[in-house]
Amino acid sequence: MKAKTKFVCTACGYEVPKWMGKCPGCNAWNTLEEEIIRTERKSAGSAPAASATPLRLSSVDTSDQQRFSCGIRELDRVLGGGIVRGSLILVGGDPGIGKSTLLLQLAGHLDKQASLLYVSGEESEKQLKLRADRLQEKEAEYLVLTETDITVIRAAVESVKPDVLIIDSIQTMYHPDVSSAPGSVSQVREVTLSLMRYAKETGTAIFIVGHVTKDGAIAGPKVLEHMVDSVLYFEGERNHSYRVLRAVKNRFGSTNEIGVFEMTGAGLREVENPSSMLLEGRPDSAPGSAVVCTMEGTRPVLAEIQALLCTSSFGVPRRMATGIDYNRVNLMIAVLEKRVGLNLQNQDAYVNIVGGIRLDEPAVDLALALSIASAFRSTPIDSHLAAIGEIGLTGELRAVSQMERRLAEVEKLGFKACLIPQANVKNLQIPKGLRILPAQNITEALGFVL
Repeated sequence: MKAKTKFVCTACGYEVPKWMGKCPGCNAWNTLEEEIIRTERKSAGSAPAASATPLRLSSVDTSDQQRFSCGIRELDRVLGGGIVRGSLILVGGDPGIGKSTLLLQLAGHLDKQASLLYVSGEESEKQLKLRADRLQEKEAEYLVLTETDITVIRAAVESVKPDVLIIDSIQTMYHPDVSSAPGSVSQVREVTLSLMRYAKETGTAIFIVGHVTKDGAIAGPKVLEHMVDSVLYFEGERNHSYRVLRAVKNRFGSTNEIGVFEMTGAGLREVENPSSMLLEGRPDSAPGSAVVCTMEGTRPVLAEIQALLCTSSFGVPRRMATGIDYNRVNLMIAVLEKRVGLNLQNQDAYVNIVGGIRLDEPAVDLALALSIASAFRSTPIDSHLAAIGEIGLTGELRAVSQMERRLAEVEKLGFKACLIPQANVKNLQIPKGLRILPAQNITEALGFVL
């Protein structure tokens, strides 16, 4: 009897009975892979499955679900205050960015306060020991296991009963009852479901490493991100030593928090003051440079925006943006052309956020516009001035949230003045020693600094 097959999209999990070049679900090309359909026959008189008993929500006991610190403050911040028992946490990132290093250091910090099992499907025990020695964890007592069969791993976990389980990586694990290859949609879904059930039943916190595609998304079906409690992305440029840990999903905390690390020869080092790190080496009296204070969750972070403009030699000028939305750059150029009268239509524009960090908040608009105007006029902005504000399409400056926390960080880093929207001045507590320059629109703001 010929086995029945189906084709499953590796990007979104969409299923079709025959192969197609483009997935009907997500419109991705060449993502459909063949899988064998498993069918289980049941007789008409078979007994129904055991039923579950519903509980009143008010009667559910949560006393054993308290958080505990993992010993890495930046990771605790991103997780919302610590690890929640029974949570399933997915850590993704580019190859070589430091995912396994972060989890090995996590294992070293938890070694003295909780039982831990590190399961690797990519390295042997000796390789793990060499890496632990490099991270100066020669006396680590946590358990390690090199295995890819999830049934063998479940048996080992049930015998050890660890408080924390680390799986590196989910794409190397497989379930023997599933006929498809490791890393396929069915295997990733089945293995993750098995881990999720174990975490909820026993209260074990589980970290799983996920590979990413060339587009930067977690490899495997999108359902993988729906099944876990938290999704953490480890980001950073290969040419920079700094790494940013960002939560894009967190059922137990905010998704706006970030953790900043520096990659050193002895592993990852926490960066407690990202603002001073991002402003390190900033040039004085250089046109096209502006400083903004952005909010990453509850943490104010100062970052430098640099712009470079030059006359284009092409019919259509080039626009390039690194660390900021490309469309936002084009929008600010259009506002400066229409509302201020700057002739930028024949100018190539290059915008960069220094330090490898990415800024997505509207409050960076004012500093972005100032850096572009400064580069165009070849006039430097005062190195002791910061700018915070959102710009509308009519050129007006709109109020932004948490202005007092931003100003406190600006004053802490030694800045003498800050350009803000007029709408933020009302009932604002200004730090001592910081001069405030309120403006109603972009024209007024440029009059203050250029």
